[in-house]
Amino acid sequence: MRAAFHDDLDAIFTDLTNVCELVSVAVRDATIALLEARNDLAEQVIDKDVEIDDARERIEENALELLGLQSPVAGDLRVVVAALRMISDLERMGDLSVHIAKIARLRTPNKAVPEIAEPTIQRMAEVAEQMVGRTCQILRDRDVSAAQDLVADDDEMDQLRRKSFAELLGQEWTAGVEPAVDVALLGRYYERIADHAVTVANRVVFVVTGETPADS
Repeated sequence: MRAAFHDDLDAIFTDLTNVCELVSVAVRDATIALLEARNDLAEQVIDKDVEIDDARERIEENALELLGLQSPVAGDLRVVVAALRMISDLERMGDLSVHIAKIARLRTPNKAVPEIAEPTIQRMAEVAEQMVGRTCQILRDRDVSAAQDLVADDDEMDQLRRKSFAELLGQEWTAGVEPAVDVALLGRYYERIADHAVTVANRVVFVVTGETPADS
């Protein structure tokens, strides 16, 4: 009975990793749609978000069923509780990808990001994609060391966010108000994706060690 229970716990982590992979694709495709004015990819990200939503419901149901039937304690309970929280973070990352895709769709056939802001937004997107990819690996391996290292990438994201604001407020900004709003929102969306990636990684640390990192 306990062996089957632990198989169920492992299955939850496998499901979380699979959802993370879906999120990784969503972030990547939303970024391509944004920077290349690809309406087809924007629509695809928006349409496929239902897969992430459905996965959340399925994982929550499985986790709650384990809570109800097995009454887990100690480390097992940490896994179930953390899973319920992580799937919420992953779903939110998917939603943020949809927000990026919707800005891309709104501005096509033109690009939403003006030339002056493109290098910073592109780097923010790269960092976000890298962080999501590493989060998937952290979930797969339950790698505490890699989870702790992820914070360094988040520091770069924070610096890029400040740089983006400086560009918006600088005298060289001539793109107008509407693009400024888009860029401000995009910076926030990528920053929040990174924040959620760190939160998921920190929850893995909690599962493995029983300790809650200060950044979680």
